Amino acid sequence: MPKVAVGGTFQYFHDGHAKLIKKAFEIAEDGKVHIGLTSDEMLSKNHSVDNYEKRRNRLLQFIKAMGFPDDRYEITKLNDPYGPTLEEDFDFITVSPETYPVALKINLVREEKGKKPLEIVYVEYVMAEDGIPISSTRIAEGEIDRHGRLKKDIKH
Repeated sequence: MPKVAVGGTFQYFHDGHAKLIKKAFEIAEDGKVHIGLTSDEMLSKNHSVDNYEKRRNRLLQFIKAMGFPDDRYEITKLNDPYGPTLEEDFDFITVSPETYPVALKINLVREEKGKKPLEIVYVEYVMAEDGIPISSTRIAEGEIDRHGRLKKDIKH
């Protein structure tokens, strides 16, 4: 049974987050998805971010809405960029272009410790209507909604 890691802040749970989480469950098949959720202490965003519990509840709502059973996933608090991936046995790590460098670092450290590297599953950004990736920052700034629809005219 595959064991898959995925992590993030998941502030405004948007279509890019949904794609990443769905991919993790897809490759886990009948295995388990371990979702690392950034702790409040680790945050360094330029926009305000909801506390851990609020973000965790939104994440749980999405997972339940998708119909994934409780025994197929676990949410853990990330106090560093790597979480349990340096020590525990995982098969895959699902990443976005933003988190891909972290996965490379995880594999370097794992190899130094004599552990097998994780297979990196790269999930492309989901683009907004304007062809620019959906991001929590753009949502916070009022440019787009969670689905990438433009909310105001952007002046160039």
